[in-house]
Amino acid sequence: MNSLHRPLVRRRYLGAAAAACGLVASLLVAGPAAATPDPGDRPSAPKEVSGSQEAATRAAIKDGDIPGVDKIVHSDNISHLANIPKQALQGTNSDLAFQGKYAFAGNYDGFVIFDISRPKAPKVVSQVLCPGSQNDVTVSGDLLFLSTDSSRSDNSCNSATQPATEKSSWEGMKVFDISDKKHPEYVAAVETACGSHTHTLVPERRDVYLYVSSYAPSDTFPDCKPPHDGISVIKVPRSAPQKAAVVDFPVLFPDGGNPGAPANPGVSKTTGCHDITTFPKLKLAAGACMGDGVLMDISDPAAPRVIDRVEDNVNFAFWHSATFNERGNKVVFTDELGGGGAATCNEATGPDHGADGIYDITGKGDHRKLVFKGYFKIPRHQADTENCVAHNGSLIPTKNRDIMVQAWYQGGVSVWDFTDSAHPKEIGYFERGPLSTDSMVTGGSWSAYYYNGYIYSNDIAKGFDVLKIDDRRTDSAERVRMKELNVQTQPDYR
Repeated sequence: MNSLHRPLVRRRYLGAAAAACGLVASLLVAGPAAATPDPGDRPSAPKEVSGSQEAATRAAIKDGDIPGVDKIVHSDNISHLANIPKQALQGTNSDLAFQGKYAFAGNYDGFVIFDISRPKAPKVVSQVLCPGSQNDVTVSGDLLFLSTDSSRSDNSCNSATQPATEKSSWEGMKVFDISDKKHPEYVAAVETACGSHTHTLVPERRDVYLYVSSYAPSDTFPDCKPPHDGISVIKVPRSAPQKAAVVDFPVLFPDGGNPGAPANPGVSKTTGCHDITTFPKLKLAAGACMGDGVLMDISDPAAPRVIDRVEDNVNFAFWHSATFNERGNKVVFTDELGGGGAATCNEATGPDHGADGIYDITGKGDHRKLVFKGYFKIPRHQADTENCVAHNGSLIPTKNRDIMVQAWYQGGVSVWDFTDSAHPKEIGYFERGPLSTDSMVTGGSWSAYYYNGYIYSNDIAKGFDVLKIDDRRTDSAERVRMKELNVQTQPDYR
């Protein structure tokens, strides 16, 4: 039976806040709310658009320039195999992680575990109710990690929203035991400065290190005051996850980072990081940090160290995420122009704003540099009622080519080749038509990742999609099989 439930709680691990709260399953949960301004990745109410935008959208559908409302279209080399609509958890769908025959899907109301042993017919194994904005999810062995980036009344799974101006409010990381996929157990919680917007694993044999990305401090927030110029590092002992704790807060921007406006109009001020991708085999990490992109040495996983930093004050507004190529000599950074809630894939925005930036890594050791080579943006214009911008994607582990799959919100799912860093090109796509022709309704693919021969997408509004690509350029990836995949912990596919 697929049931919605509160997670089992090992009360001795969590402390008074969780122990004091009853764990009664309920569908009537308060909608998650961000505690701080979130330029991207936050649910929003439909917004009215102008009459001219509505008319232009209807005309584009009539002329066949964009698909009709909710209509599915895709390139010939992409097949749509399955869709599982949202069920008990009706919040915003977010990130994905994989382990064996299971996919783990974040949702602002908790997380869902899918059995994907038959990709054409995935099944819901369990749905865990644990509200908290983002609910970015990763897995390692028997542990699942969940980010909370909304200010809550306590660290339990039936907490309520509470202003970040109150000292008792809680944000941070939650840890679950998923040895029984049907009945995950909530085993630990760690509060972190400014919460946890996203997090990244650096798994060791005995311990798991988490790099916690958060931002947007305020003098009015007792636990999130400026300057907030680094990341929280959490150490989780595998044998005793209840001992998880923050072990360091390395400062990545001793000069404060990108100042933003007015010095750099239209660019986010750097007050932390949005997302970090580690490449443990190479002891490297790439950080997308609001107004800056950074390359880090993680030889000591507890103490990451910046070795290069770049800015793009012409075309990048908000450095959102990063992906290495297979050899680790390139990084693709994404720009979340408009915060994921705007129409930035239209003709008016152009091909370089809200795009991916491709950087080659040159040099050796501490002399490695990020060198800009080119931009990539989907070539299919979207309607003025479609939120669309570069979002989460993963490498497709092809031989001798650099190819990745990427989510673009209502721009859909794009497969593109950046083997030639300066001349990237799309080679496949999947998308739905706009959710509406008369208002901006937030939706589309949040994350699109390649895992063991298939592409999995978590659509904010429409649920869990399974795609298949059939293309000679990606055929070599079929032979690559992973036991576990957290995309922001990039494996050595070789």
